[in-house]
Amino acid sequence: MIRPDLERLPAYVPGARNERALKLSSNESAEAPLPTVAEAMARSLAQVNRYPDMGALELREALASHLGVEVGQVAVGTGSSALCQQLVTAAAGPGDEIVFPWRSFEAYPIFAQIVGATPVPVPLTADHRLDMPALADAITDATRVVFVCNPNNPTGTTITTSEFTQFMTRVPADVIVALDEAYFEYNAATDTPVATEEILRHPNVVGLRTFSKAYGLAGARVGYAFGPEPIIAALNKVAVPFSVSVPAQAGALASLSLVDDLRSRTTSTGAQRDRLEAFLAPYGTPHSEANFVWVPAEALRAAHGVSPQEAAATLAEADLLVRAFDEGIRITVTNQEEADTCMRVWTEVL
Repeated sequence: MIRPDLERLPAYVPGARNERALKLSSNESAEAPLPTVAEAMARSLAQVNRYPDMGALELREALASHLGVEVGQVAVGTGSSALCQQLVTAAAGPGDEIVFPWRSFEAYPIFAQIVGATPVPVPLTADHRLDMPALADAITDATRVVFVCNPNNPTGTTITTSEFTQFMTRVPADVIVALDEAYFEYNAATDTPVATEEILRHPNVVGLRTFSKAYGLAGARVGYAFGPEPIIAALNKVAVPFSVSVPAQAGALASLSLVDDLRSRTTSTGAQRDRLEAFLAPYGTPHSEANFVWVPAEALRAAHGVSPQEAAATLAEADLLVRAFDEGIRITVTNQEEADTCMRVWTEVL
């Protein structure tokens, strides 16, 4: 009764959990939502006997104003990951291809396989950055979507505006480019593409952002996509009805006006990220513009003779949870106290 190809579908692996451990295995904020946001969400609970606004019109209007686009150019969903899946669902099917950097967000190949499309991973460069010429080389007549994760998860690296511009000259007009900016609020790079600008230059670019990271609403599950109206309309057609809850819409709406508070939080996170980068410099950790840092697998093996999975298991025994991939370890950055604990435990057990 189940599609046989699903046996080959990899399961999405969330960050490890342990109530007594310091959890730096998921890219989430250690800070609770700001008081006014929590209050707005609490007030909204009186309305949860009713379905949420399926079109999330008030939130979309606020986002459109925030982004400088029309309301019809904005879609909301249960996190940017859901919108990535909706984009693939709307654009691709069996026989089509989805191109993406690798390693990058681990759900990209899953989304491709869910619709029966072929995932086409493109290796990163030796310095853990997206290889934009190679991404362009991977595009064929069967390609429907190319994901560009900037900053890239899990390496935190960014691409330059010139790299993206040159890449777009090689992308056919009928191929959608998803500029995944889930960590946009942490990105202080001055020379890097920004989706609100790129959608004006290219009618096949869609931007994707989320309230899960910098805004501290990971548990509420609300993200947004923006771009050409025909693509956004298609995203909405394949959305699960009423998926963004009443409290999620209220929290996101209240968050948008707190520009100074958000900047204060991201600046603080950036300072701790710089500390962890300096601490991990002997491992060749690249500069990150996200709320995490990357430790390459080859450096772990050279320094300690262990794989990322073995290092993560050792750290977990000392109540420090990090995220292990075959290619390396990703460590979420939160606040000074947790960064101090991370560096202390790392030094003691590795």
